[in-house]
Amino acid sequence: MGQPGFVLHSWPYKETSLIVDVLTRDYGRIALIAKGAKRPHSQLRSVLQTFQPLHVGWSGKADLRTLIAADWVGGMLPLEKSALLCGFYLNELLIKFLLRDEPHPALFDHYVATLNQLAHDEPAAIVLRQFELSLLRESGLLGDLTLCTVSRELVRPDLTYIVDPERGARPAMAADTAPRVLGQTLLAMQQGDYSDQTVQYQSKMLMRFLLAYHLHGTSLNTRQILIDLQNL
Repeated sequence: MGQPGFVLHSWPYKETSLIVDVLTRDYGRIALIAKGAKRPHSQLRSVLQTFQPLHVGWSGKADLRTLIAADWVGGMLPLEKSALLCGFYLNELLIKFLLRDEPHPALFDHYVATLNQLAHDEPAAIVLRQFELSLLRESGLLGDLTLCTVSRELVRPDLTYIVDPERGARPAMAADTAPRVLGQTLLAMQQGDYSDQTVQYQSKMLMRFLLAYHLHGTSLNTRQILIDLQNL
């Protein structure tokens, strides 16, 4: 069995091994024991790094499988400076939101594309919004942003809405505490167009609100660092 994959996180297991959280294209997130990976001369030490495209193989069907092969594929630029921190943010999101053994091939492809965009210095504030939206949709936590749940019609560009995390978009009311977004912002997000400054700001507030809701009070370490450093 072989699969394209990326290491999301790893931690020590016994004296010489690691448990590696890997995102694979067709099997989703899986946990693998990398036996002997902590030994000084282990070939796995240099291979099992985050943001490196790998081809991985494993054996077993239990929750914790055994890694039997991991080969570096190459073809991607390394992440550096702020892009590296953004990459760790992506990994933390995937670990928090994706259940194990649930395949998300479209999200895997989006993850690869996002790493490439970050490595090529594309605007992080836009790249991250697009990935956050894809993550919530792929994990079944967000429906069509452009459908008003009250009228059952397309949102109007000139009206102001809030997005209920459980029900979707509806016209904003005076008592609402959720972030207010223009219908135009929701339409632009649906189309992946974040060129407008208002769309960038409102989508940032909206995604921050939705992620916090679904995390149930759990904090994202990398997110707070990004907010402190760059207000992304």
